[in-house]
Amino acid sequence: MKKASHSFLYRYVIPFTEAVTVKGKRLVEREGIILALKNPEKNLTGYGEIAPLPGLHKECLQSAEAQLVEVLSKRELASVDLLPEKLFPSVRTGLEMALINLEAAESGKSPVFANSNHAAHHVPVNALLFGDTAQIMQRAEEYFSLGYRTFKLKISVDNAESAIKSVVELLRRFGKNIELRLDANQSFSLDDAIGFAQQIPQGSIAYIEEPLQNAEEIGEFHAKTAIRSALDETLWLKPELIDLIPAASISALILKPNRLGGISAALKLARYARKNNLQAVFSSAFESGISLSFYSWLAASASSEPAACGLDTYRYLKHDLLDTPFGAENGLLDASRLYREGQSVNERRLRLTSLWTL
Repeated sequence: MKKASHSFLYRYVIPFTEAVTVKGKRLVEREGIILALKNPEKNLTGYGEIAPLPGLHKECLQSAEAQLVEVLSKRELASVDLLPEKLFPSVRTGLEMALINLEAAESGKSPVFANSNHAAHHVPVNALLFGDTAQIMQRAEEYFSLGYRTFKLKISVDNAESAIKSVVELLRRFGKNIELRLDANQSFSLDDAIGFAQQIPQGSIAYIEEPLQNAEEIGEFHAKTAIRSALDETLWLKPELIDLIPAASISALILKPNRLGGISAALKLARYARKNNLQAVFSSAFESGISLSFYSWLAASASSEPAACGLDTYRYLKHDLLDTPFGAENGLLDASRLYREGQSVNERRLRLTSLWTL
């Protein structure tokens, strides 16, 4: 690949359709940086998104931008393999994404990952549910009519009683026609989680994402409830636990590239999941269609029968940054088409902050 000769940094701000709470932080808009690597001679551009999410990432947008500027000033953009080692997860993700996209633009083909030669045509999406039971049921009815068959319900120790009611109502209405996942965001103690599990119908859920404050106890939770877990925060907070938690107690790995430390890190975990018969559930941190289109292709490449992924977050953004907004049809993502459309960015929605010659 011929090295890009210019890089452009842009800022964006996208209002949420409704306030989103992340680890206690109430957010009303999504902010991020778009990196565009350009090869003017061939009229090629590779876009990458750097978007740390308050409450999820340690780095803030300003520190991410400062690190990105440092990398650009040192002209360290020859390839993914030559990127500096110590980068913020969001920064490495955006840099890798831009470099991979530029290389794909030059080749005229979608990026080749582990299983790309047998990539899935479509990736199912799980619909995110939260709120009180009435809101959850209203949204579930809407999503079901749109073709969604996998739902993820946000739960916590504070709303356990309401969550139990919602689970019962969802099962009463949809039964085995849906797959139901729960996401506790590490909010339960072991005793509280066991008490919660005992009050929901047996065999009613696929798994609980991060049920416990202490992930070390996931094996014990499974032994006492027969409910399997999915790992999300644990993958970056205590990555060593993946080899210590009993394999039989885990059902899936939730892969957020921009929090895990980049595209390469996510693919490594996807390979681990495939080797250990776990689902690889690619997920986003309320990023724009630039990232979502890339992640949909990652998911399609990681498995010929991909698990329903957490890429439905586009519904909570009032607009996209793409010429053709990212979206699902009948609860499915057309991965190849969406990847191509993800390369057509509406730069009028961006604010140019700096230009670099590489």
